Amino acid sequence: MIEYVYFIELNRWGGKMKKTMSKRVIALGFVALMVLSAVFITGCNDDKKASDDGKDNYDLGTEGTFTVGLDDTFAPMGFRDDKGELVGFDIDLATAVAKEMGLEIKFKPINWDAKDMELKSKNVDCIWNGMSQTPEREKAMSLSKKYLNNKIILMTRKDDVDVKTSADLAKYNIGTQADSSALEMLSKNKNYKDFKDKITEYKSYDDAILDMKAGRIDVIAIDQVLGEYKNKNMGEAMKSLEYNLGDDFYVIGFRKDGKALTKGVNKAIKNLIDSGEAAKISEKWFGKDIVVFK
Repeated sequence: MIEYVYFIELNRWGGKMKKTMSKRVIALGFVALMVLSAVFITGCNDDKKASDDGKDNYDLGTEGTFTVGLDDTFAPMGFRDDKGELVGFDIDLATAVAKEMGLEIKFKPINWDAKDMELKSKNVDCIWNGMSQTPEREKAMSLSKKYLNNKIILMTRKDDVDVKTSADLAKYNIGTQADSSALEMLSKNKNYKDFKDKITEYKSYDDAILDMKAGRIDVIAIDQVLGEYKNKNMGEAMKSLEYNLGDDFYVIGFRKDGKALTKGVNKAIKNLIDSGEAAKISEKWFGKDIVVFK
């Protein structure tokens, strides 16, 4: 079309100029077409790379490796078996998520009290170990969707311990893990001032359970999934009390600027739920499906 227009206009100028200009127009048109094609192809390739090679956008601490920080004493979420291998619900789910995302995965045990520092310093890419959603963590981290339904319960080894309301807690010595959701729920309880001096914080729930066995504390405040698992392996030596501290949903914590990784993990979890794989993992560890996505 371009050549034709110039041909009509250049008839006035004579054949030679008409022929020359016609060739120039063809050449310019060809160059323009090539430039546009190159831009189009480059754009498509960039889009494809952004979608197909998403791990480049995840800002992983170690390129290509998804490093998960966890407390390796928190059964059945993430803990050591008799052979010293890391096992648990979160281990299985995180492994399945990494496979879904096309990433290699590495699990790194950390001091739970130092989880924020480990995350910010990029020693780990996320905190994935039965971590509860709290307003403080919402401010400090980019959080995943809630993926597991849990409660904070009270357990004891003594028959004469009876807690029907939070006011009854003032009668007993209470133990829980430091910087845990159980401790936070205790501190937010309306009767906290009446029993706060009765609370002892431990490095791990295992330490609290040992102290309860020794009679130094009467009650532990603990995640239901952990307490019930521990109790099963202890031959039902503990019992759950009537009063509990409320629902507690688990989330995964990422760096505040890690929105792309958060989104990628959320998508992978949803895919595993839709395929039924997440339910199988839950039933393996809890005997029922308690996986959620909200």
